[in-house]
Amino acid sequence: MKQVITISREFGSGGRSIGREVAERLGWAFYDRALVERLAKESGYSEEFIEKRGEDATTTSSFLFNLARSGATSGYGASSGSIDGSPALSDKLFVMQYNLIRALPDEGPCVIVGRCSDYILRDRLDALHTFIFADAAFRADRIIRLYGERDDAPAKRLEEKDKKRKVFYKNYTGRSWGRSQNYDLCLNSGKLGIEECADIIVRLAQK
Repeated sequence: MKQVITISREFGSGGRSIGREVAERLGWAFYDRALVERLAKESGYSEEFIEKRGEDATTTSSFLFNLARSGATSGYGASSGSIDGSPALSDKLFVMQYNLIRALPDEGPCVIVGRCSDYILRDRLDALHTFIFADAAFRADRIIRLYGERDDAPAKRLEEKDKKRKVFYKNYTGRSWGRSQNYDLCLNSGKLGIEECADIIVRLAQK
């Protein structure tokens, strides 16, 4: 039986809901908001800051993101060695996040949503790494219904959010976010539905 399940997901695909359902069925700890709260306590950063910086790049451009991290973007409003004037803040946060995620499975079986957890725990034989995706229409409808998104162009919101995740993931892992080879299981929630995706993950986790 697996000890940890990571859930990576496209924005609006229902990955968080699937992860929560899986954790409840297995009786495991669920780390999404709980991970943010714990990082806030241990780091001293605000939960809002961690929400914004713990998984998404501040820009959709990997070139600008890496320049910002290296302190070379004074022309873009960042000071030397910093993002938003704080020395290597995003890097410090990632290190804390990395160390915490590495430790969580040893505290007990758990489901972890996002935050490069698939990469961070890639060497664990007792991990099941999943990626949840869906077509744009399904995801746009979902964020409007469940997240209160009222933008006239939800497709643009989806694209921007996923681009930031891709940039962040590439920057800290060197791998391509969403590439099937990085995961044990890729599920189309738009085709299968939230419940069926949870069913499949639970069955595999129990083997």
